[in-house]
Amino acid sequence: MKLTIKTAILFGVILMLLTACNNQQPKYIIGVSQCSEDVWRDRQNWEMKMETNFHEGIELRFAAALDVSERQIHQIDSLVESGINLLIVAPNQLSSVSSAIDRAYNKGIPVIVFERKTDTQNYTAFVSADNYEMGRLMGEYVVSRLKGKGQVMEIFGLKGSSPADERHRGFNDALANYPDLQVSVTLQGDWTEESAYQAVKDYQGNLDDISLVFGHNDRMAMGARKALTERGGRLPLFTGIDGLPGKNGGICLVRDSLLDATYIYPTRGDQLLKLALDILEGKPYQKETLLTSALVTRDNAKVLELESNEVLRQAQNLEELQTKASSYLHQLATQRTISLLALILIALLILVLVLFWLYHRSKVSAQRERMVNNLWNMEVPTEPEKEKNTEENTTEPSIAKEEPTPLENEKEPLFIVRFKDVVEARLSDSDLSVDDLAAAMNLSRVQLYRKVKAISGSSPVELLRTARLNRGYQLLFQTDKTIAEVAYDVGFTAPSYFTKCFKDEFGISPSDLQAK
Repeated sequence: MKLTIKTAILFGVILMLLTACNNQQPKYIIGVSQCSEDVWRDRQNWEMKMETNFHEGIELRFAAALDVSERQIHQIDSLVESGINLLIVAPNQLSSVSSAIDRAYNKGIPVIVFERKTDTQNYTAFVSADNYEMGRLMGEYVVSRLKGKGQVMEIFGLKGSSPADERHRGFNDALANYPDLQVSVTLQGDWTEESAYQAVKDYQGNLDDISLVFGHNDRMAMGARKALTERGGRLPLFTGIDGLPGKNGGICLVRDSLLDATYIYPTRGDQLLKLALDILEGKPYQKETLLTSALVTRDNAKVLELESNEVLRQAQNLEELQTKASSYLHQLATQRTISLLALILIALLILVLVLFWLYHRSKVSAQRERMVNNLWNMEVPTEPEKEKNTEENTTEPSIAKEEPTPLENEKEPLFIVRFKDVVEARLSDSDLSVDDLAAAMNLSRVQLYRKVKAISGSSPVELLRTARLNRGYQLLFQTDKTIAEVAYDVGFTAPSYFTKCFKDEFGISPSDLQAK
């Protein structure tokens, strides 16, 4: 029972260790708070996920506020409470989520503000494209495209967001020196296609003279195009900002002449994650980072599309390879775990068998010792008892039997007593041999060995040693003789060997016995 319990405990400990090894906690947990959910942010999130393939132990936790500041505040607080190591946040508006950013920063969590600015200074780093510069360069393109004359409709992004304010200022600064080129209509959107569509749809003024529509992003430019198409009449030119690759992205829209121009607003999720790791690992980093970009027109749209598609294809291939590699590594880890468990079970089985063998051996040895001692201390029936037994046996009719040999005829108790008498008579004789014992018993050496072995399970030498050690125990316990004197008295030629055999037999040394 004790062996079973110990084995179960050992096996349980091993399983817990294996479980701990197979459920390792991530090295870093990074929270990403997106102000909205759209194709631009989807791509950015995807780029961050792809970058984690090049780093071990990174967990990303995403949240999207869907342009609702109160929701973003709650999401940031929840991410902080969940135990993130760093926060990446795109504020919905300039000041709306500053309090949540402050709370995260004051708790010692590094904060990276990206894409949109905030009015708090409690952040670790800021990453964005230069929205003012993008607005200004788009304004310069419009000046060139319209030759400095015409009416422009401008559709704002979300009110209060820094990209909308900065793109507006840059665009209008570029048009400031051209009095014949004016922004005659300004409409308010919220970065979605539907918001621009509805704003143009609801506009009651004259739009026939509009030469160009500048949407603060591509989606709002396309929303305006849809609404003006439904109105009928001549369509103006349409420009936007984002310039995403892929189907229905800004680059393809310019290629297909649905947009006249766009400006690539770099997502750079990979760079964003690298910055986060530099901060967490204590490496040097820039507090302010402005991403470079490029204008997309009909002249370069096809070339940029080919380049972006190739990059996208390679990234998708990498993602597929990573998925396959992850699957393979998972299978390999599972196989290794199973193999390790099998080896552990085999080792435990071997251990159990060894312990059982040792236990069985010890038990058999103890039983043999008890049997030898019992036999050694056995008394032979007295002569009257023998005669009584003989008389009782003669009440039955006797049957003539073949006279057995002396060895076969001798009963086991009587034989042991005779053997005991012979041994004790010469116990102090260190030269006493098995041949001497056999001669004293009127038996051959082989007969003596077989008889003693059959009765006791021990050899004559073992019984002799047991008798000497038992006698030594009595002398040490009952007399004042030294250990050396006792050793010689019981037939040992070396006190050291007597001490060793004594401790093996009784589990205590002669000196410890005397001390009691």
